[in-house]
Amino acid sequence: MNILGISCFYHDSAASLVRDGQIIGAVQEERFTRRKHDLNFPSHAVNWCLKKGGINSQDIDHVVFYEKPLIKFERLLETYLAYAPSGIRQFIQAMPLWLKQKLWIPEIIREQLGYRGKAIFCGHHESHAASAFYPSPFKEAAFLTIDGVGEWETTSFGVGRDNDLGQRYYLRFPHSLGLLYSAFTYYAGFKVNSGEYKLMGLAPYGRARYVDLILDNLIDIKEDGSFKINMEYFGFCNGLRMTNRKFERLFGGAGRKPESRITQKEMDLAASVQKVTEEVMLKMSRHIHKVTGQRNLCLAGGVALNCVANGRILAEGPFENIWVQPASGDAGGALGAALLIWHKYLGNKRLADNIRDSQRGSLLGPEFSDREIGDFLSEQNIPYEQLSAFELPKIVSSLIEGGNVIGWFQGKMEFGPRALGSRSIIGDARNKEMQAKMNLKIKHRESFRPFAPTVLKEEAMNWFELGTDSPYMVFTASVKKEKRSGEDAALKSAGGFDKLKVNRSLIPAVTHVDYSARIQTINREDNPLYYDTINEFFKKTGCPVIINTSFNVRGEPLVCTPEDAFGCFMRTEMDYLVIGSYLLDKRMQAKPKKSQDPQKNFELD
Repeated sequence: MNILGISCFYHDSAASLVRDGQIIGAVQEERFTRRKHDLNFPSHAVNWCLKKGGINSQDIDHVVFYEKPLIKFERLLETYLAYAPSGIRQFIQAMPLWLKQKLWIPEIIREQLGYRGKAIFCGHHESHAASAFYPSPFKEAAFLTIDGVGEWETTSFGVGRDNDLGQRYYLRFPHSLGLLYSAFTYYAGFKVNSGEYKLMGLAPYGRARYVDLILDNLIDIKEDGSFKINMEYFGFCNGLRMTNRKFERLFGGAGRKPESRITQKEMDLAASVQKVTEEVMLKMSRHIHKVTGQRNLCLAGGVALNCVANGRILAEGPFENIWVQPASGDAGGALGAALLIWHKYLGNKRLADNIRDSQRGSLLGPEFSDREIGDFLSEQNIPYEQLSAFELPKIVSSLIEGGNVIGWFQGKMEFGPRALGSRSIIGDARNKEMQAKMNLKIKHRESFRPFAPTVLKEEAMNWFELGTDSPYMVFTASVKKEKRSGEDAALKSAGGFDKLKVNRSLIPAVTHVDYSARIQTINREDNPLYYDTINEFFKKTGCPVIINTSFNVRGEPLVCTPEDAFGCFMRTEMDYLVIGSYLLDKRMQAKPKKSQDPQKNFELD
């Protein structure tokens, strides 16, 4: 039985194909269109899923959409009536898209797919809960979903047992932890639904001096983690802005303009709202444990990508085991909806062993054979060296040891926002200059942004204070004290971005200024070639850790195709590209013609 899951029309549109309970493929639309967070109907993603499954639209048994648009439209109308006439501009702006598109999803599905069956609609948070529990390794577990807003719900929790999923409790709009965090993202000058991870990365540079101001004025938090937002300070219900003038007066003036200099104020705001977010999530997790009595917890929803909060729940919370959906945002809703139909709607059994999840490293997207890659390189007259499977890990590990930055394009593309060793840029975590070099010369992004480490699974406990595996880069943990530099006093006395100048550990390029790191553990079963390369580096250097950041530049999605990878390689100061079995040396490549598309036309230097 083939079940196609779809999410779209807000951000991070995606499609997934589930066959007889197995995930055949899942991918975001942005990877094909090259528009980051693309919200349009995922026609390219759907077509890829069908091709991957070897079927056409006539072979689909069920198409499922990840939320219920009519209930969402009801919220829009009721919110407008509650705030009328002040929300008229927002209402007028929203109506055309609803009347032309969002209310006609069954018709759009039939038109786009040629599908003649009925479309099924799941609840937004129900899809998130399904994406958290069903791929998890647990036979039974509590789940917690937190995001901006679905139809009405902003948070939910309940229990999953075998193939059943029971949502018990909800928080409703406008009381939303996700929207609170997004409001501070907006005020700090970053883009909503995109820049929240920047705010999280900025937090360790600041002091949490606004916490009391937030708690006294913006949010009333109860002991069980439930809360109410004081809407007098926000504009997302009746305006086109996340915050209003009263919010600005509370925090001493207008927010930062995008792309302007980041000041200590933004750092302190980030630290403050991050601390509040962590405390809310900790209170929630403790309450859920008390109510459900479960040993295991599953997380999903956009806020579940806050790996700092996840790390605290793991270290300080009551649950023995935690599993976080790696595509926790709306993209993951497409997968959750498909799994929900198979297990709950159709009543099919679920197999779980309490050991391994069923998401297969979240490597669920497009892949390209060596022949396809070789054909592309030959057609474009691109110089390369082809390596054997034995040679590649040894040569690449030596290049990393030599201080080179390498584009790594291998196997199936990752589903979700994190690069997990298939579409990655990798380098030496011991190199003091590597963080600044990668940020400014390769990623073209803010210099304060931290990079994540990939560490061999069996060595993780020797380098990080981590109590579990972290294959999906969804937890932060501190670098072990014995691996730190011993410059605590210098780090504490440094202000703002000056903290970056202080040597922090034996792996400074992946150690944030609070000694934390967003960790990916790697085992050979999930990604043999990536594991072998890091293991060779470990043999040469005694360090089982490398830098792993996403293979893209600022403002672009993760690279998908060999053409994407080569174009990104040529536009940046990467030294080498390893694509399939082929090694490309930047020094041997042609320079792009100035008058042509640099991804397509090249001439020899």
